[in-house]
Amino acid sequence: MSDLIYCRDENPESAGTPLILVHGLFGASENLMGIARAFDNRPVSLVDLRNHGRSFHADTMSQTEMAQDLIRLLDAKGWHKVDLLGHSLGGKVGLQLSQLAPERLNRLVVADIAPVDYQPHHQLILEGLDAVDTATVKSRAEADQVMSEYIEEPGVRSFLLMNLVRSPQGGYQWRCNLDALKKNYADIRCAPVFVQAFEGPCLYIRGGNSEYVQDTYQAAIDRFTPGAEIQTLTGCGHWLHAEKPADFNRTAKAFLS
Repeated sequence: MSDLIYCRDENPESAGTPLILVHGLFGASENLMGIARAFDNRPVSLVDLRNHGRSFHADTMSQTEMAQDLIRLLDAKGWHKVDLLGHSLGGKVGLQLSQLAPERLNRLVVADIAPVDYQPHHQLILEGLDAVDTATVKSRAEADQVMSEYIEEPGVRSFLLMNLVRSPQGGYQWRCNLDALKKNYADIRCAPVFVQAFEGPCLYIRGGNSEYVQDTYQAAIDRFTPGAEIQTLTGCGHWLHAEKPADFNRTAKAFLS
């Protein structure tokens, strides 16, 4: 097994500080292509976290391990310092990187997540994914019908079903490592491990209709990233970069330029 996570490089010949984009739980690099297109004048790498997308599968996936995966990727590319934008779990991994190796980060954008412990809230999603018998399911539509008994929102099911791919042996399989996601869920939802305050520029972008970055989390934000800005995009929730792409990209570009 290679210890390098998968990444998709855009604009590799461009000048400027490279930008790393990191997706959220159950996601993959292609979820952030809309952001990558907005940064067409600089190198952009969209990564797949371990147990997601095209990256390797592993039994463990603490935030520390995922941040170390990013460090190995930067070393392999010869990039000493980068900008990083992470959504949800990707934001937590970015925050963990800021604790372990702050010298590798120029600027950090954290999209709709905070450095706090979150209560379990993905149980129905995990149950819905588990309920799909990938060995016998005939189509994504059939899988969607099974999942609808657990997950009401069609948009959420559509997003999750991007993980259902054809198996080389026939039938379907989950591209994400569902067993590892279930096994490591406690590590995924916990706060990053605090090592030292990140003194570099940091921006939190939160959705106005989301509860992921609450005002009561300010003390935790100040501890991990003192002096960080918080900007709220109105009229959108946790998937703010998909719901308000123009506003999100404009906000991120203004901070990272």
